[in-house]
Amino acid sequence: MTTTPEIDKLPLLLLGHEADPGSERGVSCPGDLPPASDPDLVERARAAKAALGDRLFVLGHHYQRDEVIQFADVTGDSFKLAREAAARPDAPFIVFCGVHFMAESADILTADHQQVVLPDLAAGCSMADMATYDQVEECWEVLEDAGVADDVVPVTYMNSSADIKAFVGRHGGTVCTSSNAKRALDWAFAKGKKVLFMPDEHLGRNTAVLEMGFALDDCVVYSPHRPEGGLSTARLRDAKMILWRGHCSVHGRFSKASVDDVRARVPGVNVLVHPECKHEVVLAADEIGSTEYIIKALDAAPAGSSWAVGTELNLVRRLSNAHPDKNVMFLDKTVCFCSTMNRIDLPHLVWSLESLAEGRVVNRIQVDDETAHYAKVALDQMLALP
Repeated sequence: MTTTPEIDKLPLLLLGHEADPGSERGVSCPGDLPPASDPDLVERARAAKAALGDRLFVLGHHYQRDEVIQFADVTGDSFKLAREAAARPDAPFIVFCGVHFMAESADILTADHQQVVLPDLAAGCSMADMATYDQVEECWEVLEDAGVADDVVPVTYMNSSADIKAFVGRHGGTVCTSSNAKRALDWAFAKGKKVLFMPDEHLGRNTAVLEMGFALDDCVVYSPHRPEGGLSTARLRDAKMILWRGHCSVHGRFSKASVDDVRARVPGVNVLVHPECKHEVVLAADEIGSTEYIIKALDAAPAGSSWAVGTELNLVRRLSNAHPDKNVMFLDKTVCFCSTMNRIDLPHLVWSLESLAEGRVVNRIQVDDETAHYAKVALDQMLALP
């Protein structure tokens, strides 16, 4: 079984070996981690990558396994990687080691002659799946019936499907990342009186309240699984932020108790969390920031400092290994990989690379022309944000 380096002396509860009744539903990871990579697979991946040469460009998201990330030409967050793909028009094959919505964005932003491959089509995103096109259309009808739709500007997080990005593009909205969410909301409120923010309620609430000075009462949560979203017409008319009920299953599991526990155990610890965490968690943290912010913060941190990081396990472990002079630990004692991101493993990567080397394009991600057009309208609006 693959083991975790000793970042903290407190034993970690890994991947279903022990039950944690405090865990959020849907985040348990049963079974052991896969065994260490077969050296033959590593050599096969190297050989296929070398055979493809400049025709291939491999993108690796920060949350990927180390066995996969070693073959990435570029690492980064979802939008950075999609833009990197668009900046390599000479590479006809883009292998995206991430999840489905990321590969969609790469397909939208790359040229027609480029083909985007996702090594495992089962690599989705639970957050993105929490908002479907039909559900969002129904929500918009609820807003129309309440007489507020004309005042609403839709904003969708990058972690959403191409269909949702296209919906936002059709309705004059924009896409945002965790890095530019405030700029996106500033732009939206200059254009309208209300924002429909999808699909991560935590990022929307944290940005509105902590960065823009809104009150919690200015925010309401629309649930696609309740009649009329579970909101009265009066609540919709009074609200400034209409938050979609959605979350990241990894970041959503951190709790204030996690913060209190690590502060009690580690004197002087700095708590650094992603803005997809719950509001009470970010209130209790010392610093809040996107994946790129977290990486830069630890790069700049002084030697000997202690950091409890509330984000995905692969990244935290990689940061700990990259900074042996600092005490970098998981925020919570019970940790879990992003299970969908981890579907991209070395066997799937080898299969996709060898198939390309043999002239077969497998698992190609293609967004239809109309959806791609309106999704790009929303993405371009994000790029044009002041």
